[in-house]
Amino acid sequence: MQNITIETITKEYDVHMGSNIIQEALSLYKEQLLSADQIVIIADRTVANLHINKLVTPLQTITNGRIKVYEVPPGESCKTIETFYDCHSFLLNENCSRKSVLFAFGGGACGDLTGFVASTFMRGIPFYQIPTTILAHDSAVGGKTAINHSQGKNMIGSFYQPEAVFYDISLLSTLPENEVRSGMAEVIKHALISNQQWVNELFEVQDFSTLTTSNLQEYLCKGIVVKAEIVKGDEFEHGSRKFLNFGHTYGHAIENTIGYGHITHGEAVMIGMVYALMLSEELTELESGFARKFFLHALKLGYTFDAILTKTYEELFEVMIRDKKASHGDLHFVLLNKVGDPISKIISKEQGHKMDKQLKNWVREESI
Repeated sequence: MQNITIETITKEYDVHMGSNIIQEALSLYKEQLLSADQIVIIADRTVANLHINKLVTPLQTITNGRIKVYEVPPGESCKTIETFYDCHSFLLNENCSRKSVLFAFGGGACGDLTGFVASTFMRGIPFYQIPTTILAHDSAVGGKTAINHSQGKNMIGSFYQPEAVFYDISLLSTLPENEVRSGMAEVIKHALISNQQWVNELFEVQDFSTLTTSNLQEYLCKGIVVKAEIVKGDEFEHGSRKFLNFGHTYGHAIENTIGYGHITHGEAVMIGMVYALMLSEELTELESGFARKFFLHALKLGYTFDAILTKTYEELFEVMIRDKKASHGDLHFVLLNKVGDPISKIISKEQGHKMDKQLKNWVREESI
């Protein structure tokens, strides 16, 4: 079992990573678990159908108690005010208290929801993250919790760190192809903002199905380390943590306008990263042609960009201007001065429109 320590101003905790490590990892927290009056798992319904006993059984062994499970809708569809409220109702009906403990068992959306529930139930109770997707290697670390609003993604939330993260790589074996692509987009993001050599390695990957478990664990570990270093210096996103949003401003706008759940988060972020790379070539020192090379490689890996052809720039702009990073009517984008050197830059509506038009032309050309 591999351990990565996450250090923040408010808490220090570990990410435990490896195959079939849940029992071993849980045993490290036996004292806290035994002292809990209630243990509740908030689980993605699809994940629960596949894997719930892999968490319930070892928890029962350690605590000698009845574990309660509350299933929520799969994926992004769980991040609603209604599901958030229903989770609180379940906890109250089960007589949970400030001495209760939550487990998030699912992908990034389930983790976001559970963390926000934990942060607000009786003003805060402990919770553990057990991510079951590649994408969640990003969201499970760093303490961002949230639900969505019709006017924007993750608009209602809090910063609230987990007690620990148990990342069992064996749970990733049942992921469908689109979820693998979704998760790998965040891996690629971490590479782009941190390390040219790692980006070169990823350019050599022609098919995600060829990645071995060892390859995957190595990449996920690298991504978590990149995030851990940034979060250590900026827990509440006042400065460098914004760099982790590379590709997200345009990507979130696509998710919002198309409808949450109609495109995976990572697929939207991939589109957003190409857009941000195009802006970078226009406004920074990023080498000419890199964005096009990256776009073509993304197509080879199975990413689709057709979604942007269904939305006008005005529709996307209206969402981007409400982005949490926007201020005073300005669009704040994370760009790359070069690979591994992210910067934050204000762009005009006109500059954004120009790149939107160019990217749509690229997509149309490749569709012929």
